[in-house]
Amino acid sequence: MTSLVTVLALGFFLGMRHATDPDHVIAVSTIVARYRRPGHAALIGVAWGIGHTLTILAVGGGIILLGWVIPARVGLSLEFSVGVMLMVLGALSLKGALQRVGEAVAHAEADDGLTHSHPHRHGDYVHTHRHHHQPDTHPHSTEATPLARLDGWLGGMKLYQLVRPLVVGLVHGLAGSAAVALLVLAAIGDSWWALAYLLVFGLGTVVGMMLVTALVAWPFAYASGRLKVWQRGLRLAAGVVSLAFGLVVVYRMGITNGLFGGSPTWTPR
Repeated sequence: MTSLVTVLALGFFLGMRHATDPDHVIAVSTIVARYRRPGHAALIGVAWGIGHTLTILAVGGGIILLGWVIPARVGLSLEFSVGVMLMVLGALSLKGALQRVGEAVAHAEADDGLTHSHPHRHGDYVHTHRHHHQPDTHPHSTEATPLARLDGWLGGMKLYQLVRPLVVGLVHGLAGSAAVALLVLAAIGDSWWALAYLLVFGLGTVVGMMLVTALVAWPFAYASGRLKVWQRGLRLAAGVVSLAFGLVVVYRMGITNGLFGGSPTWTPR
């Protein structure tokens, strides 16, 4: 019994370490880049950890209790989806950062007070239409934008802001659950204790990612309070790294490991 308790405790700390895997940190970095307070970013980490734990328990439980076998092509597809997700997150981060750069450039240009067009934003919503600056006129209310309406409908719950990290955690959990479950079952033997280990491991990832996201958000929060250009630079960097890392994962799974070939090779890890 003492040894099993020790193994469970070890599982918690291994779960915390698992949260620091490069693909996990890169993915959440693109999400927390928009948050100015580490506390808000920590909630993003909790949502990621919950999504990760749910799939670890579901797929890992199927492997441990029902004897599921993950075919090589399915395993490669799951890891390939992680690469695609990283690319999408990177592209979204780059798009948002570049929109803000374009907005800043447009506002820095000389304005003669005549009717003209340039991009501007309402919160996170960026768009362009013709208007005057002298006197300042605007053809619609600041609340009459798609994002403002969505915030009005769902903003009171605040839950929709956690959907993206939850989905990211679900995908990461799918890609890594087989390796964790097989390793645990081989080390522990007893199915129910192995399942308990997965739960504790998942709780460790929740705590670990909460700490990681709070730490990652700190430079963005520091930059937003001092130099906007630093914040834009950090967001651009996060987007570029995520996009590049996703491309590497996609190439490795699709080409090197043969997902799109006739003889796929996959080792859970």
